[in-house]
Amino acid sequence: MTAILKFENLAKSWFGVPAVSEVNLSVEEGTLLGLIGQNGAGKSTLMNMLGGVVQPSSGGMEWRGQPYSPSGPADARKSGIGFIHQELNLFTNLSIAENLFVDGFPRKRGFLDKTTMHDRARGILSRLSLDLDPKVLVGQLSPGERQLVEIGKALHHEASLIIFDEPTTSLTPREVNRLFDTIAALRKDGSTIIYISHILGDVMRLADHVAVMRDGRLVDDGNAADFTISRMIRSMIGRDLSGYYPPRSCTPGERAILELEGVSQPGVIEDVSLTIRQREVLGLFGLMGAGRTELARVIFGLDPHASGAIKIDGQGIAAKAKGRIASGLAFVTENRREEGLMLDASISDNLALVALESFGRGPLGVVEEESLATRAAEVRSELQIKAGNIATQPVKALSGGNQQKVVIGKWKMREPRLFILDEPTRGVDVGAKYEIYTLIDQLAASGGAVLFISSELEEVMGMADRIIVMNRGEVVGEIARPDFEKEKILAMAFKEEPA
Repeated sequence: MTAILKFENLAKSWFGVPAVSEVNLSVEEGTLLGLIGQNGAGKSTLMNMLGGVVQPSSGGMEWRGQPYSPSGPADARKSGIGFIHQELNLFTNLSIAENLFVDGFPRKRGFLDKTTMHDRARGILSRLSLDLDPKVLVGQLSPGERQLVEIGKALHHEASLIIFDEPTTSLTPREVNRLFDTIAALRKDGSTIIYISHILGDVMRLADHVAVMRDGRLVDDGNAADFTISRMIRSMIGRDLSGYYPPRSCTPGERAILELEGVSQPGVIEDVSLTIRQREVLGLFGLMGAGRTELARVIFGLDPHASGAIKIDGQGIAAKAKGRIASGLAFVTENRREEGLMLDASISDNLALVALESFGRGPLGVVEEESLATRAAEVRSELQIKAGNIATQPVKALSGGNQQKVVIGKWKMREPRLFILDEPTRGVDVGAKYEIYTLIDQLAASGGAVLFISSELEEVMGMADRIIVMNRGEVVGEIARPDFEKEKILAMAFKEEPA
């Protein structure tokens, strides 16, 4: 097969610090390359050189057998290279057609030719099996539909190589399958694809070839058929994980931390009763739309409930979130970037968000900044947040895994009784996942309790002492760790009897 793209001793340094070191890699035309590595491994820098966003310090690239050195993203686009970024580059206040043609609208006699624009847009949408009117505003689309529109932009520019960067992060399982069908159709049409993802099972499912980066270097590559998940992990982190999940260091006690008795909110959750005990990790599993996040929001006081009781340590608690925080509840939401962090603020300021009141002294509640800084430094050390000066470094500069540690850390500053963790490992790499799993065990071992919500059944089974299964707002099953079976849990989630 013919190599459509080659990296030859490609390297990039920032102020003398290497980000990518002498990468040699070929991508064969018509194939799908799975590019994996932990956050900070050099994947983004490598792709930014391919896209003309940054210039190499040394080495070079070949595109279709010719030297390739783009001076900017426009050069990459003209060459036939398209990017589908994790953060989509779409204007939500413009229509689908306007987004597709935003960098060059068709004109007729000097005026915008809307008829041609909409006809061409329909042709692109048809290729994507997207039955939408090109005049629909992108802001009205689902995340999965927006992603397909982004792919449509690459097709409009006749891209022959398309790079997907963590494309499934915000998609439902149904949308993921639709995306994979689209990728299969692109490949059938002859497109070459570079697929970057932390979800190793997806890489195994899609890739012809796998390349692994670590610390800026290409440390492993070969045919996907020769890879296993274990080999991927070993190559990514440079060592074997002694089990994908850390061993639990504590067992649940008898004392109840959280109790729900017949909690209902019409159309949201129905007659939910459950107990979480001291030192317990209770897993909450269900399919999309099962009501997991809705239940978490009710428990934390963000949304109301019409009937039933919620108790902490046997006592009723305030109706609103502020009162429940005072009672010892903490909530790590599934959307850390929009709901959990102030991205432009420093790491220290983010860690202090929930705990400021605790460090106020005197009648005016003046914050003791030295004590606050000392505690923030302690939490940074306890959670092993990899960062520079936490007082000045913005949290947006951290990797996804370290951002998630900051979200957990801001709550740990208050030493809560119950942690509610909603999709805590979403969008983080395998090494950071292991560290977060370890943190979950430590949170339980410290004497509190954890409600662990995840759409990844394997990690719920890997970490939970018990699993509560939900379907359409109701609890439909409970299963203890000795009886964990994937088929049994899924049957509960689907409300089916196992065969």
